[in-house]
Amino acid sequence: MAGPDNIIIGSHVWVEDPGLAWIDGEVIRINGNEIHVKTPHGKTVVTNISKAFPKDTEAPPGGVDDMTKLSYLHEPGVLQNLATRYELNEIYTYTGNILIAVNPFQRLPHLYDTHMMEQYKGATFGELSPHVFAVGDAAYRAMINEGKSNSILVSGESGAGKTETTKMLMRYLAFLGGRSGVEGRTVEQQVLESNPVLEAFGNAKTVRNNNSSRFGKFVEIQFDKNGRISGAAIRTYLLERSRVCQISDPERNYHCFYLLCAAPPEDIERYKLGSPKTFHYLNQSSCYELDGVNDAHEYLATRRAMDIVGINDEEQESIFRVVAAILHLGNINFAKGKEIDSSVVKDEKSRFHLNMTAELLRCDAQSLEDALIKRVMVTPEEIITRSLDPENAVASRDALAKTVYSRLFDWLVDKINVSIGQDPNSKSIIGVLDIYGFESFKCNSFEQFCINFTNEKLQQHFNQHVFKMEQEEYTKEEINWSYIEFVDNQDVLDLIEKKPGGIIALLDEACMFPKSTHETFAQKLYQTFKNNKRFIKPKLSRTDFTISHYAGEVTYQANQFLDKNKDYVVAEHQALLTASECSFVRSLFPPLPEESSKSSKFSSIGSRFKLQLQSLMETLSATEPHYIRCVKPNNVLKPAIFENFNVIQQLRCGGVLEAIRISCAGYPTRRTFYDFLNRFGLLAPDVLEGNYDDKVACQLILDKKGLKGYQVGKTKIFLRAGQMAELDARRAEVLGNAARTIQRQIRTYIARKEFISLRGAAISLQSYLRGNMARKIYDELRREAGALNIQKNLRRHIDRKSYLTMRKSAIILQTGLRSMTARNEFRFRKQTKAAIIIQAHWRCHQAYSYYKSLQKAVLVSQCGWRCRVARRELRKLKMAARETGALKAAKDKLEKRVEELTWRLQLEKRLRTDLEEAKAQEIAKLQDALHEMQSQVEEAKSMVIKEREAARKAIEEAPPVVKETPVIVQDTEKINSLTSEVEKLKALLLAEKQTAKEAKQAHATEQAKNVDLTKKLEDDGKKVDQLQDSVQRLEEKLSNLESENQVLRQQALSMSPTGRALAARPKTTIFQRTPENGNVVNEEIKKALPNPQLTETEEKPQKSLNEKQQENQELLIKCISQDLGFSGGKPVAACLIYKCLLHWRSFEVERTSIFDRIIQTIGASIEVADNNDLLSYWLSNSSTLLLLLQRTLKASGAASLTPQRRRSTSASLFGRMSQGLRGSPQTAGFSFLNGRLLGGLDDLRQVEAKYPALLFKQQLTAFLEKIYGMIRDNLKKEISPVLASCIQAPRTSRASLGKGRSQANAVAQQALIAHWQSIVKTLNNYLKTMRANYVPSFLICKVFTQTFSFINVQLFNSLLLRRECCSFSNGEYVKAGLAELEQWCHDATEEFAGSAWDELRHIRQAVGFLVIHQKPKKTLKEITNDLCPVLSIQQLYRISTMYWDDKYGTHSVSSDVIASMRVKMTEDSNNAVSSSFLLDDDSSIPFSMDDISKSMQQTEVAEIDPPPLLRGHSGFSFLLQHTE
Repeated sequence: MAGPDNIIIGSHVWVEDPGLAWIDGEVIRINGNEIHVKTPHGKTVVTNISKAFPKDTEAPPGGVDDMTKLSYLHEPGVLQNLATRYELNEIYTYTGNILIAVNPFQRLPHLYDTHMMEQYKGATFGELSPHVFAVGDAAYRAMINEGKSNSILVSGESGAGKTETTKMLMRYLAFLGGRSGVEGRTVEQQVLESNPVLEAFGNAKTVRNNNSSRFGKFVEIQFDKNGRISGAAIRTYLLERSRVCQISDPERNYHCFYLLCAAPPEDIERYKLGSPKTFHYLNQSSCYELDGVNDAHEYLATRRAMDIVGINDEEQESIFRVVAAILHLGNINFAKGKEIDSSVVKDEKSRFHLNMTAELLRCDAQSLEDALIKRVMVTPEEIITRSLDPENAVASRDALAKTVYSRLFDWLVDKINVSIGQDPNSKSIIGVLDIYGFESFKCNSFEQFCINFTNEKLQQHFNQHVFKMEQEEYTKEEINWSYIEFVDNQDVLDLIEKKPGGIIALLDEACMFPKSTHETFAQKLYQTFKNNKRFIKPKLSRTDFTISHYAGEVTYQANQFLDKNKDYVVAEHQALLTASECSFVRSLFPPLPEESSKSSKFSSIGSRFKLQLQSLMETLSATEPHYIRCVKPNNVLKPAIFENFNVIQQLRCGGVLEAIRISCAGYPTRRTFYDFLNRFGLLAPDVLEGNYDDKVACQLILDKKGLKGYQVGKTKIFLRAGQMAELDARRAEVLGNAARTIQRQIRTYIARKEFISLRGAAISLQSYLRGNMARKIYDELRREAGALNIQKNLRRHIDRKSYLTMRKSAIILQTGLRSMTARNEFRFRKQTKAAIIIQAHWRCHQAYSYYKSLQKAVLVSQCGWRCRVARRELRKLKMAARETGALKAAKDKLEKRVEELTWRLQLEKRLRTDLEEAKAQEIAKLQDALHEMQSQVEEAKSMVIKEREAARKAIEEAPPVVKETPVIVQDTEKINSLTSEVEKLKALLLAEKQTAKEAKQAHATEQAKNVDLTKKLEDDGKKVDQLQDSVQRLEEKLSNLESENQVLRQQALSMSPTGRALAARPKTTIFQRTPENGNVVNEEIKKALPNPQLTETEEKPQKSLNEKQQENQELLIKCISQDLGFSGGKPVAACLIYKCLLHWRSFEVERTSIFDRIIQTIGASIEVADNNDLLSYWLSNSSTLLLLLQRTLKASGAASLTPQRRRSTSASLFGRMSQGLRGSPQTAGFSFLNGRLLGGLDDLRQVEAKYPALLFKQQLTAFLEKIYGMIRDNLKKEISPVLASCIQAPRTSRASLGKGRSQANAVAQQALIAHWQSIVKTLNNYLKTMRANYVPSFLICKVFTQTFSFINVQLFNSLLLRRECCSFSNGEYVKAGLAELEQWCHDATEEFAGSAWDELRHIRQAVGFLVIHQKPKKTLKEITNDLCPVLSIQQLYRISTMYWDDKYGTHSVSSDVIASMRVKMTEDSNNAVSSSFLLDDDSSIPFSMDDISKSMQQTEVAEIDPPPLLRGHSGFSFLLQHTE
């Protein structure tokens, strides 16, 4: 790939490494043909220049999905690409149309769910990320489009994942061509579910795989002319029979043996089984169980799978009986007999197993023993019976076991094929070949020879296919390819299969001679092929031989070739099992022809396998092949481990490197003109600046560089091997010169910058020194000035100190003189003040003494005068007491006083009584609480009454006044007693007032509580009103549901014979109301009922009435079939239909055809699915009409006919009663008056709907949903083709490569506007159309919300499935387009756009993540919480691993973040969290009838004018009355 001239110092190359197979490094030295390469680890490798391969330093960090896109198509480049993608969990990679699948050894369910199948369905091959579904889809599309059968060849070594890949292919083909079966299970289900059965009996654990298929399988899936699966067949090849008897540690035998040993106890007891350790065929290895596999559960699952594929219980019991018999057969041991070369059953244990084997096979135990230890030889003279020695007896036992198991496996395959069924009329098939891969072990026996022979055949077919694909590519590009050499391996195939001198022919010849041994066979091979370059004789072995296969040399041990090639049908075994009492066992061994049953007949496994292989190749040659190469990345079967040597060997064995060699023989490097100019345009800038076509520009560049042998196709440049490296070397040279120019300029800049800095430093230093000198001079001047200042201040200080001393002395003298004068003055004033105080006290004492004497004299005078006055008053009283009149006056005065007190008591009593009554009226509920207080008040009242009565009685009993002195004394005593009684009454009155006051306070408290209770009562009343509203709405919904149930029951009746009988009855007559009488009278109804006694004259008016009704209906249908338009923003047709149906009372009749005719008219109008204007018109009409019906029709029998009024907000009892009475049936008689509603048509009345009306409502609802879905799907269909262009940024033209970036941006911007503006234009057109037809804003909002959700799903899924879309520049492109949609949402307003912008949250956050800078610095928490909170871990991982920056060369998130994402994904998969990273489009109807009724305003149907067609018709005069 790279010549010596192309590798220079500084080149990055790949060199061989003993540990990593290949390691990259940089060339640091070249000595002739030797180069010194420094690896990233610091190690220096010396190698020949011819063994170094150039490395593409500009390869994407995440690898390429198609290895034909690699700049250097060689072994290390392929290996590095696979390893890079495997590290990112990208397990699939293309090589042209060949798929390489690397086993991840972990579950990746998100890659195989239904969402992923939907994405790959119909997608162009190579458009999406590599996937096994893409291969399956390509095969299916080729079969459908070209009518030719296709085949998919899945190969790989054991553990590479062939079986799982085959399962996924069959699942996908079933998804594409499957159909739900009406009876039983479908073909594709049976094919898929036959896998567990075949795996149980044909798979086993090997060193490299826990579930290795030990047979080849070719599944033919047959399709009918419509592309539906119509049948299937399964073919198997070369079951590894020797595994039944011989296994090596740590492998296992076939799964079915271990499953049977783990069966339920009753089965184990029936078959007399036990632990696998007790059976010879199983205990040769120490491995009995598989990690994570429960054999007991698998046994039950296998039994269920057998049920599914059509194996009944009896056959299942027979199958496992045969399996158990094989286990028992293996435990039969032999010992030497009495005779020479004879043998007998060894012991009782062996005898027990012999008897169990005979019992399970339903044959005679003695016959079984004879068949194992004896042989019958038929000669012309006699029949000779001879015994076998123990060794031959064991061989006979093992031969029987292998034969029985092989026949059992073949029976299972035949049974599955019969159960699935084949389509004899099928014209095309898709075959899926799951075949063993190339094998090369330390010990390679006959099985490896056959397996490698198969792979040589398939490799020849593969080489031819690859060469054919190369030819097709060259022909498509119209280039000359006639001189390309084709690599073929026919010489190896001739060595193996050619007659008569091939290895298989020599093996069959040796097997037919009794005296032949493996040594004689090996010597025959040495002699025959001593000159064959593909055949090698090992030096140190006499029986081994080596064949040079396409994948490398393999040494075979011929020790057991002869034994394993022989497929004797032992006559004794055949006779024994043909005579079995079990029909199942007899069916495994049908009777042989008489001439072949007398002795053992030789049959060659090798020849039979060659014939099978020849048949398979004929089938494959008749089909269009597709290849899947499965690769096992490591031998420890663990994820995230990639062993380079192991993978390289498998790529060789799988023919991938051979295919690359074929490609290298032609033109291994292909580049589109754009990519070529983008990479190598800098080699000829003058070409880019010229106005050349891309193709011409590429050719000019190549010619200018002197390259020969290249080819220029229609769209690509084809380069020979090594030319890419040469161009890269020239490019590196140009870039190196440019780099040197840049370095020179940079060095000049750095030197000048250093000079400027030095000059600045010198100037700064000089400035500093000059400043320092100036500072010193300034310091000296400052010191001199400071000294002068100090001297001046010191002299001033001395002078001031002497002055202050003198001044202080003068002040002290002045102070002493002044203080002496002040003390003399103070002493004088003090004496004067003391004299004044003494005088004041003396005068005060004199005045106080005079006042006291005067006061005492006054008191004495007053006391004397008062005594005198008192004596005078006493005399007057004594005189008055002697008089009777005075006594009577006193008595009267006391009585008045008693009466006044009595009146006051009565007044208090009355006030208390009134207070109690008021309290009793206002607080009825609090009477119990106040009862005790009332009783206390009553007791106090009774006491007052008693006291009053006692006082009154005492007054009445008082004797009359007499003039005797004793009577006067008695009356005085009574007066005194009465006075005391009065005082007591006063005290009681005060007590009662206090009690009344306390009662008033209690009353106020209770009144406050009463107010609170009243408020609570009002709140409860409001809640009761709300509950009544809810109950009423629930009753209405319940009634609607009951009506719908009634509709469904009637539909069921109509489908039943009884319903048909009911339908055969005469229809009920429909009456039309006249303007004079709004209701139909009962007598008229009775007259209208079928009555055989009615005369013909009575029927004629009714007949004319029906005809008139039919005429009106015809006119209405004719009218609504036209576009009536809108009146005041309301659809005329819907309002017209509603008003007519309401007037004709069509909702209340049991039978009518008007509803069906309206539905048929609407259905006929929307037959044109792409007329959005018409669809919007009927969407508006149907939604309005459905809203009117929703608010009018009522299914319950007590439907109110009064106008609906708003519920009063009053919480009073009268309000609640009036609301409860609104729905009463007594008001039904006031619904109509002279043919119109009392409340007008603006208030809709509720009508008791019958079955036709409810059915009409359901049909109208279905039509509304249908029309909505048609408009939404039309919009999706219109924008769907544009979305493919919106997810990937358009490439700039070649001219923009050599011109300014501004022009490139302008071109990109123009391309951006072209695609995204197309979507915006489509959205505007639909919005304009729906608004012109007055579609409710609620429905418009839903249409655009679901459309934006569709855009989000399509863009986001395409972003995750196409790596070229996960780039920085593409993120900027999509972000700019999303800004256009955001602007549209803003212009459309929230009324019509709603939450449409929020539906784009996934693609918005994904694009936002693509265009952020410094992704490696972001933590997982920042990404999940701040940047992309909506995206799942699986989606973030997918974007992070697929991201590449084609603009600035930035990197994705750090490896730590990637590792954290993997951990979270593993936890999610363990927690059964859905791991799909794709979104699903929701095509359901996102609203209900309640949503529409809540969102739409009530339509005023009275304001709609009738159309001219109905305006002059008498039957529609009621429309004019309403409008008037």
